[in-house]
Amino acid sequence: MKRQRKLWALLLMMVLAMGICFALPALGDAAPETPEMAQAGAGEAAADDAAATTETVEEDIYDIDVVDGLKAIAESTGVANGNWRQYVMILVSFVLLYLAIVKKFEPLLLLPIGFGMLLANLPLANMMAGENYVEFPLSQAAEAAKLAAEKTKTAVLALNAAGEQVYRVETANGGLLYYLYKGVKLGIYPPLIFMGVGAMTDFAPLIANPKSLLLGAAAQLGIFITFIGAVMLGFTPQEAGSIGIIGGADGPTAIFVTTRLAPHLLGPIAVAAYSYMALVPVIQPPIMRALTTRAERQIVMEQLRPVSKTEMVIFPVIVTLVVSLLLPDAAPLIGMLMLGNLLRVSGVTERLNKTAQNELMNIVTIFLGVTVGATTNGETFLSPQTLYILVLGVIAFSGGTAGGVLLGKLMNKLTGGKINPLIGSAGVSAVPMAARVSQVEGQKANPGNFLLMHAMGPNVAGVIGSAVAAGVFMALFG
Repeated sequence: MKRQRKLWALLLMMVLAMGICFALPALGDAAPETPEMAQAGAGEAAADDAAATTETVEEDIYDIDVVDGLKAIAESTGVANGNWRQYVMILVSFVLLYLAIVKKFEPLLLLPIGFGMLLANLPLANMMAGENYVEFPLSQAAEAAKLAAEKTKTAVLALNAAGEQVYRVETANGGLLYYLYKGVKLGIYPPLIFMGVGAMTDFAPLIANPKSLLLGAAAQLGIFITFIGAVMLGFTPQEAGSIGIIGGADGPTAIFVTTRLAPHLLGPIAVAAYSYMALVPVIQPPIMRALTTRAERQIVMEQLRPVSKTEMVIFPVIVTLVVSLLLPDAAPLIGMLMLGNLLRVSGVTERLNKTAQNELMNIVTIFLGVTVGATTNGETFLSPQTLYILVLGVIAFSGGTAGGVLLGKLMNKLTGGKINPLIGSAGVSAVPMAARVSQVEGQKANPGNFLLMHAMGPNVAGVIGSAVAAGVFMALFG
């Protein structure tokens, strides 16, 4: 109570002080003329009187309406200006954050994607808003130059929506995420991610057993099955190709293809791709067990041969040449993947190899995740198309897993029982998660079975296979 009285007393003193400050000038202006001033002379008094009658004091009177002020503040908040779609998307972002933090589903990507989704759907935040421009016809060059000088910008020649040449002056900058998204839109982030993946990937199992390249190719079956299904559901070939790439279990490839072919579907496709990558241990085992017998799952494979350093160094160069010459559209992904791997195996660029694996990879992952999440606005994400994409994504993953296992069964027959079909499921490029699933399922059937290194061959082959499939779609529909 004493503290409250002191606060009220302080407040009252402040009000009185302000009142005195406002009253003193008024009292000074209204002070009566003294006798000494009257005796100074009639002429001087007359001059003073004339000046007094001609000079006026301008007073600005501000009528402050507290209710209207509070109402204006309330109307300017994001709460008052948001729509239901934005709030639903914010709830979806909470789900992704929960999966990343609590369930640990692909946290390195789902966490930035979820938070990017949150930032982009905050009402009035405008973090994905583009620049504002004013356009002038060529005949109004002087007006364009004047506005550009006021905004400290430059009037540039550009084409308007009608295809006419105009002067364009930027009047407001875009949001933070709008500029970071340029790295996705221009196809910069996914190849850089591939370079980091290459720096962390050991292609020795694939080099030691080249036949596993066929298993990686077979696991891309889900991509083309899903492509056909998407076209039958009414998607355009460009959209269907972007959706199909989900089956490659390779998020950067899916993003790279979608930004080229169907950028308006980037948000739903990216969320589906990374969510299903996290669910590989859930989606694959039932399919693997359904398509194989217990005897097949118990097969113990022979140890792989050693791989020389010369083979390791030549491999990324040869793959880059062959794939890029056959499919130039796949060169950005394959080229950066193999560059990262060459940094790893050359033995002379250890510092660059560590940078590609760690600092660069982590920075680009943050930018990629946040900006991809920021593309998920309610108008495009909350639509029947998103449900179709999620269903087709499951079909793509399942089809890829089945394709790899079925070819593994065929190769097992052709080799006289020397290949365990389970390693075929690792042909999807979820490295190394899919290979670990093959290892776990093999050990359930035979505790002495160690399939991890054998499964890594198809697994890394799947990375190459998904990039090749991406090149095929971009060549056909890009």
